[in-house]
Amino acid sequence: MNNALLSYHDAVLYRSGEPYRILAGAIHYFRVHPDLWQDRLRRLKAMGANTVDTYVAWNFHQPKREEAPDFTGWRDIGRFIDLAAEEGLDVIVRPGPYICAEWDNGGFPAWLTGIPGIGLRCMDPQFTAAIEEWLDHLLPHVASRQASVGGPVVAVQIENEYGSYGDDHEYIRWNRRALEERGITELLFTADGGTDYFLDGGSVDGTWATATLGSRGDEAIAIWQRRRPDEPFFNVEFWGGWFDHWGEHHHRRDAHDAAAEARKMLDAGGSVCVYMAHGGTNFGLGSGSNHDGTMLQPTVTSYDSDAPIAENGALTPKFHAFRKEFYRAQGIEDLPELPVELLADAPVLPARSLALTEGRDLLELVRDSGKPVTSVKPLTLEQLGLDAGMVLYAAEATLPGRPEAPVESRLKITGLNDRAYIWVDGQFAGVLDDVDGAQGLAVTGTGAPAKLEILVENLGRINYGPLTGHGKGILGGVLINQRYTFHWTQTPVALDEWAPEDLEGLAGTEFEAGEPADTYIALPDSGKGFVWLNGFLLGRYWDKGPQVTLYAPAPLVKGGLNSIKVLELAKPGTVVELREGPDLGPEEAGPIMAAELP
Repeated sequence: MNNALLSYHDAVLYRSGEPYRILAGAIHYFRVHPDLWQDRLRRLKAMGANTVDTYVAWNFHQPKREEAPDFTGWRDIGRFIDLAAEEGLDVIVRPGPYICAEWDNGGFPAWLTGIPGIGLRCMDPQFTAAIEEWLDHLLPHVASRQASVGGPVVAVQIENEYGSYGDDHEYIRWNRRALEERGITELLFTADGGTDYFLDGGSVDGTWATATLGSRGDEAIAIWQRRRPDEPFFNVEFWGGWFDHWGEHHHRRDAHDAAAEARKMLDAGGSVCVYMAHGGTNFGLGSGSNHDGTMLQPTVTSYDSDAPIAENGALTPKFHAFRKEFYRAQGIEDLPELPVELLADAPVLPARSLALTEGRDLLELVRDSGKPVTSVKPLTLEQLGLDAGMVLYAAEATLPGRPEAPVESRLKITGLNDRAYIWVDGQFAGVLDDVDGAQGLAVTGTGAPAKLEILVENLGRINYGPLTGHGKGILGGVLINQRYTFHWTQTPVALDEWAPEDLEGLAGTEFEAGEPADTYIALPDSGKGFVWLNGFLLGRYWDKGPQVTLYAPAPLVKGGLNSIKVLELAKPGTVVELREGPDLGPEEAGPIMAAELP
């Protein structure tokens, strides 16, 4: 700490020896098109922030074990940090290796969590060896940009909300040493929920403990004064908004309520980082899932999070409310004028309705979408080396009955993660998921062999809690009544790796654009599936809502002819709409309570 730009003593934070407060906002480079990084950072600076905070998503850089981590293009975290410096922002880096963030698998690559018997987030040698190798690749991009060598990185987080998961303090101390041994010399800190329980599990002596919470900041400050009296209070994740699961309402938090909560912490001398300042988008298959102990709760494609800077960059009322508090914390009551270019609406394509051509039959398409792998028992996605996407399982089973007296049986799937679309002899039989899979599906047989085909869709890996790292696909087996079916053929469907030729059989449409501009894609009569724009996988749609439109930022739109491709899993539609604004669904308003963790 002595050589770091930031330091603290007697519960006061210092920067270069002068009393200081961090006024920050979170922006995740992996959720924002790289052509828009500078624009979003500029907007954060205009909010009065002096710091940007970002997680590092390991699986974004290294989805396959056999390939070295990628730090180019969209994955060039060094460039993101450099752009922040250009805008006059300090940078806080949160490298995990676990990040939660409502991101698939909490940032862990599936090849890591799929290692049989591995212990996650503890001193398991298999786990720590993999972390060391990852940090060897990542940290040179961070260490070389620290304040000590003229860069903007002023602090680095150790792990993430560990007190919500485990109590292996040896692991936390090891994680700190791993950062220090690889050249991190700036201020290190942990982050945990704002209660004694979370501090017990995640904080260690000699390391700055910061908080994550959305309300009752005064109560958390009192706990810090009792537990960590020498440390300044820093809410490194102030939840000014919230994310959405499919099937819920879109969360809203009143701007004045959020700003008033921030003011309480700032008036007490604390520092605040707004999570999220700009949420961005879970493009592709980046969305994670939660699990409430009974059912899976997959996160929607948008990560707007009711943030001050909206998904499309718009400055919301919450932006202006936080801006007032951030400037007030610096002793400035008369706010400077905002640059005109930040107040202007982003260009948007004119609204239009486009006819959606019919695609190939879903079952026929997925049969041809990968190289089949055979096994006696069903294989999981991890065993197939598949990070995300879907798997088509096929086997022959004898369904009880006689030709003259058909019998109804129950098809059950044990250990189903997540959602299964089932065909018997080529006829669609229904859907099971990991909520009602135990009840099974009625199938009728005549005693003759029947071909079972089961398409299992990965809805996003669990990103928080004790089920983090849970496998995907069929983890158990397939039962006809109480009898297992064996000898399976699995066809991986790696949606995020599909090339343009792989999209040719999908439903589609085209549109002309005079020049690149934002647009919002809706499929009003479709059911559930995936959308590609000019070969780029935008993400998922689902008619259960709340999200209705998918945000397509201008850099993904071409001047001239543009192509939209749709893979529908449930109810093929006939129309694609380009809309002029977002529709994230019916709203549910309310404060984010301190006990609620991602």
